[in-house]
Amino acid sequence: MSYENSARIINDDIFDLINECFAQEKSSRNNESRVNFFDTYNDYFVLTEDGSYSINSKEINHKVETLHTSTGAISESFEKFIKPMKFNYDEDIAILDICAGLGYNTSAAIADFIKNSSNSNLQIDMVEISKATYACGLLVPSPISEHDITKKAIEDELIKQDYATLSLEKAEIPDNISINVFIEDARQTVQRLEDDTYDAIFLDPFSQNMAPELFSVEFFKQFRRIIKDDGIVATYTSAAPIRAGFIEAGFYIGLGPIFGRKQGGTLASPNPEMLDYSLPKNDEIRIALSDVGIPFRDPGLNNSSESILESRTEERHEARHNTKISSAVKTPIFLGDKMDDEKLKRRVERNLAKMNIPSTTSDEAFYIIECENEYCEKRDGENNTTNRILDMEKRLKKVKKGNYV
Repeated sequence: MSYENSARIINDDIFDLINECFAQEKSSRNNESRVNFFDTYNDYFVLTEDGSYSINSKEINHKVETLHTSTGAISESFEKFIKPMKFNYDEDIAILDICAGLGYNTSAAIADFIKNSSNSNLQIDMVEISKATYACGLLVPSPISEHDITKKAIEDELIKQDYATLSLEKAEIPDNISINVFIEDARQTVQRLEDDTYDAIFLDPFSQNMAPELFSVEFFKQFRRIIKDDGIVATYTSAAPIRAGFIEAGFYIGLGPIFGRKQGGTLASPNPEMLDYSLPKNDEIRIALSDVGIPFRDPGLNNSSESILESRTEERHEARHNTKISSAVKTPIFLGDKMDDEKLKRRVERNLAKMNIPSTTSDEAFYIIECENEYCEKRDGENNTTNRILDMEKRLKKVKKGNYV
């Protein structure tokens, strides 16, 4: 199976139908298959609460999910990827949209730019592995008028790549907006991009287990190279390995907006002043001290999803009880607490003992998490999530070696 087929996430049935639709367009050179597609196959599209449409994923672990939150597909783009940004609309803006999908994040960025800019320019580089996924963006009803602009850019590229044939999108791309559409492995794209280019990077893969290659330390190091010093990376996920990966790649991290989920996403920036909110305290502790904070690695930016997942599993096993506290029963979050549940306490303290921590209320325990005494929900200078995580990591190493005093 090709990487494109394994990496694309849209439902198998609609994937085949979309390919068939554009093959018919190419052979017949009439627009009927594309124009009638949505009405014919409406059951494959999922109406979300804000009136915009999503589509279903292929079956993953015996489960099918929509590509966007049911709360609202286009609203999700504005809430998670546009609102956290601190764009200066008096200056030119460059955005990298990874896993651009149906084009909603790009469309939201265009809408916000048109609303707020006057004399500046906008450049958006969209990256998506699957032609059919891009094509689905042409077939779905536009949730906002700016999506028609995105559709035009997508259609132009699909025609150039001999996937689409007819130029049906009538929207004009404004002179001050440039949209580049890449259809390839994002890992290859980022290596060709210039240093210090982007004000924002939207990172929107379907899931870390589906595409760990798009959440690796090495991929994030490319982000660190191509993003501006005041730029922001936004992603929906709150997963510990992704947050740990950003830190190892040289970013500061903070809490992203909560929308359609119980937890907020993640924001990352080379400049901590661009991040307003800390991660929750327990998230910081688990990332710093637990093997759950072992990131994904893809040294050559060419490994398969399976090998990346397997390598992380091995690294977690090696780190557990050696450089990291076991993640079993979320052991690290009990440091500093008196525990009433005796059964849980015994399990926790067995894990801690292997790291030279006698108990949850020992001097060693309090030493490791001392920086959390100064925890602030809002960023406060050097007292931020990333610095606290790095401090706890150093302290754990000292305790493990028995020389923390």
